[in-house]
Amino acid sequence: MMTRPLPEFDNPPVTEVALSVQFEKLDSLRVPQLGYIWHAFRDRFPQMEEQPPLEPAFEQFGLPTGRRPGVRLELLATPPRPRLWFLNESGTELVQVQQDRFVRNWRRTEDSKEYPRYTRLRARFREDFEAFCDLIRVEQWGSIEPNQCEVTYVNIIPAGEGWQEHGDLGKVLTVFSARYSDDCFEKPEEAAVNFQYVLRDETGEPVGRLHIAANPVVRVSDNQPAIRLSVTARAKPKGTGTEGVMESLDRGREAVVRGFASITTSEMHKVWKRTS
Repeated sequence: MMTRPLPEFDNPPVTEVALSVQFEKLDSLRVPQLGYIWHAFRDRFPQMEEQPPLEPAFEQFGLPTGRRPGVRLELLATPPRPRLWFLNESGTELVQVQQDRFVRNWRRTEDSKEYPRYTRLRARFREDFEAFCDLIRVEQWGSIEPNQCEVTYVNIIPAGEGWQEHGDLGKVLTVFSARYSDDCFEKPEEAAVNFQYVLRDETGEPVGRLHIAANPVVRVSDNQPAIRLSVTARAKPKGTGTEGVMESLDRGREAVVRGFASITTSEMHKVWKRTS
């Protein structure tokens, strides 16, 4: 990882953080076992919801362009097992579990607007992931073999400071400019962009990708224009076990933070009170 300090913001627009580890599918994790896992977490996450499973996602290299899937689809003889959400009472934190995935989320709410910072979220992920792995081992449901780690930051950037309309995307992102060769167009009514960048290790070998997507949205709380900017780093873990997972998450978080700072404008950095 780079040695220079990470960019810091006193008032970042982040509204959700997800730390995730994907592992080889455990066929033994069926609905009863998933329910049993919830009971192990129920004292801190008393609410449970059932969701459709997330598809497996892999970053692959060396394949011809057009044959480089980020998501692997499988034909299943039986219906896919569900993904369970375990939520705390305020809904600000949740654990997600399915046959091949463990995810720890933080979400901003009206009652809890303060971003708790990565260090605290990392510690909570590690505690819960180790408890999950211990339960799998004790119950002899298989072994956790991580194959991808993922860090996602979701940012909701409301209009009013630095920009006003969805067509002002160039005032938020450095990589977008509404300039034209001819005079056919005015400012766009709205705009959306997607980028992906290769992540490399110390030797220059590709190990993962950084995915960035900016989309126009309307903020539910006040019906005002906003931009949803999601930044995701996904890579194969370096090494095995929890330490390999944590190192991969740390590298992913660094890529996300540096990518966010690089792709957003200095004018917006002033709005978010950048300190480094």
